[in-house]
Amino acid sequence: MERIVVIATVMLAGCATSTETYGPDGRPAYTLNCSGAALSWGECESKAGNICGARGYTVISRSSDQNATIGAGGGGLFGSSSNSRAMTIQCKG
Repeated sequence: MERIVVIATVMLAGCATSTETYGPDGRPAYTLNCSGAALSWGECESKAGNICGARGYTVISRSSDQNATIGAGGGGLFGSSSNSRAMTIQCKG
């Protein structure tokens, strides 16, 4: 059962997600989430390229955080880490 949960989590975390928002100047912007061990800043940049296309984009903000968690259960001691990455962009033009 644990393997199914891990596999499902990795599959769901396989691509960056985006949410439409507004930039400081009131124009549309996008917050991209590329968190997780299976993702990197490259996925955020690829998603930004897909959203804005040939126009290109400007990075408004970029944040990251790395966390570690340790827990114990009937099967012993467990540990995990997570990488949280987010980038807000605005398409040029």
